[in-house]
Amino acid sequence: MNSQIKNVVVLGGGTAGWMSAALLKKVLGNNINLTLVESESIGTVGVGEATIPPIRLVNNVLGLNEAEFIRETKATIKLAIKFENWKKQGESYFHTFGAPGKSIAFCHFHHYWQRAKQLGDTSSLWEYDLNYLCCQEGKFAQINSKDPILELPFSYHFDASLYAQYLRKLSEQMGVTRIEGLVKEVHQDPENGYISELILSDDRVVSGDLFIDCSGFKGLLIQEKLGAGYEDWSHWLPCDSALAIPSERHEKTAPYTRSIAHDAGWQWRIPLQHRNGNGLVYSSLHYSQQQAEDLLLSNLDTQALGEPKLIRFKTGRRRKQWHRNVVAVGLSSGFLEPLESTSIHLIQSAIVRLIQLFPHNGIAQADVAEYNKQSKLEFEQIRDFLILHYHVNQRDDSQFWRDMQEMEIPDSLTHKMELFRATGRLFKEQNDLFQDSSWLQVMLGQGIEPQDYHPLANSMTDQQLLEMLANMKRVKMDPLPKLPEHDAFLKQLCGNM
Repeated sequence: MNSQIKNVVVLGGGTAGWMSAALLKKVLGNNINLTLVESESIGTVGVGEATIPPIRLVNNVLGLNEAEFIRETKATIKLAIKFENWKKQGESYFHTFGAPGKSIAFCHFHHYWQRAKQLGDTSSLWEYDLNYLCCQEGKFAQINSKDPILELPFSYHFDASLYAQYLRKLSEQMGVTRIEGLVKEVHQDPENGYISELILSDDRVVSGDLFIDCSGFKGLLIQEKLGAGYEDWSHWLPCDSALAIPSERHEKTAPYTRSIAHDAGWQWRIPLQHRNGNGLVYSSLHYSQQQAEDLLLSNLDTQALGEPKLIRFKTGRRRKQWHRNVVAVGLSSGFLEPLESTSIHLIQSAIVRLIQLFPHNGIAQADVAEYNKQSKLEFEQIRDFLILHYHVNQRDDSQFWRDMQEMEIPDSLTHKMELFRATGRLFKEQNDLFQDSSWLQVMLGQGIEPQDYHPLANSMTDQQLLEMLANMKRVKMDPLPKLPEHDAFLKQLCGNM
């Protein structure tokens, strides 16, 4: 018998819980009653401080005022990630949110650049990328131009705990009920195995038709109660630990994240208005916790503001992210290290997917199957992109990096790399989070050099090609003198920092 899905319960707060509550309530409104259960005594991981541009879509849907959001969350602008020591010690490259040059008809810009290289041109591909040029100058402002060549895609660094507080305030204003409490028991319907109610430690009962599990790595509902299973990817991504620590803010705030490779892992540096976020993702087979702490603390570039916080994890995904009447969101759904700042995005995409497939009169198994199919594909595509960073390296200074070079990788990634290496061709997979320009920058940055270029790049003479590239560079450089420093932009938006 069909039963209407009216009462939705979110278990767990933090970014995952409150983003879920805010989006579901904003979009579905009075179609649902939404209750969030959380306990102040349970901490959140709370280190996801760097985001990617789709976060702006969420903020727009929620009707957030950008200036208020940036003030409330102590946010800064993010234009790119700078990868240092990943290809080899002492070398770096940027993965920006922009795209180099301008693609023409059916031919990506980098094919023209590749042809020019064979003519002796020595310019870097990134010299044609406005995001990169702004990173180098430390500048930012939104550019009011309808010309796509001057697009400046951006995202944010923000304090994840402040973002959760901000979304909580918004959610409660929209009518979300928050219950403070610890779950003591979970009851299931004996007929269909669906979760029927949560029993709290003080014996209060929270009933629901649909449950969103935001209980973190524990997966209290999706795993401990329903046993949805876990697909372990640590043979491809062997880092299993992270240490996080805040430090004092820089005098000058860079508009990008830094990812610095070490002997067996990598370090993040994320600039916020009030502090820096720092951390070390590492393999516990290669570093002891003490070694990792010493490495992290000796590589801070500002004064530490606390003690390192340890997080243990296993890279992979929940085999069924929607199982029965429970949808896993956030860390309960799986974990991919934050190398490309996808943690908060995976929360966002899970909720958007649920909204698109939201059950009406009962849960249809076809919707559940489609949800799980899409989430599996999304996790696998992000996984492949992360493996690319590790696998294609030229480091011979540690066993960790040598092992990464020699490991077997998924066929899906092998094909993408071989196609690019042979012909420079890139094709965006359906629903792939990362654009062709992202794959391009990381493949080139890690040292994959195409052996050929597209024949359409021969559609102009040598002279015309070099003139086109010179003109493209001028167009990309043109806005820079008019743009303010990143800190000046933030100060104008937020007042004194």
